[in-house]
Amino acid sequence: MLTLALFFTILGSLMMPDTPDSIASTPNAKLETATLGGGCFWCVEAVYQRIDGVKSVESGYAGGSVKNPTYEAVCSGSTGHAEVAQIVFDPAVLSYEKLLDVFWKAHDPTTLNRQGNDVGTQYRSIIITHSEAQRVAAAKSKAAAQAHFKAPIVTEIVPLTAFYKAEDYHQKYFTNHKDAPYCKFVIQPKLDKLGLK
Repeated sequence: MLTLALFFTILGSLMMPDTPDSIASTPNAKLETATLGGGCFWCVEAVYQRIDGVKSVESGYAGGSVKNPTYEAVCSGSTGHAEVAQIVFDPAVLSYEKLLDVFWKAHDPTTLNRQGNDVGTQYRSIIITHSEAQRVAAAKSKAAAQAHFKAPIVTEIVPLTAFYKAEDYHQKYFTNHKDAPYCKFVIQPKLDKLGLK
């Protein structure tokens, strides 16, 4: 027979899903998820980790046709995936529209399948939507952003089919490797330009 204490322990574990500490710290928040690709996911992750209202960011792969792709397979261009960051945010602090405003400023959405020296379909500009409301908001945001670019925006807007978390060594890459050349010469200048520390 279950004791009362054990019963409430089991009940509590069923009602409280495993979540990162940053999310668990706001138990009543109705969090949303956005998935964005704007070149190397190390850059996108580093930007959004520094935005108020963002609760967590994971680097990963989406938009392709192969299940559980590896970094090497994605880099080959054979899986169709883009490098993306999946962002959990509190819409009471940061709206989806403002999250997209940062997206347009954080990369060049007019270059097809590349960001700077990073070239390949995995580096394409992409917004992967989680709902019809996000699709509508993304299309509206893209149209508004076009006024700030001379060349046409080539960003794809597609619905999420699957997100695959990247290998552990890709997570929090900038935080863990600030002295690496890519971090010093590509990511840090991007953060400086956006006024992010």
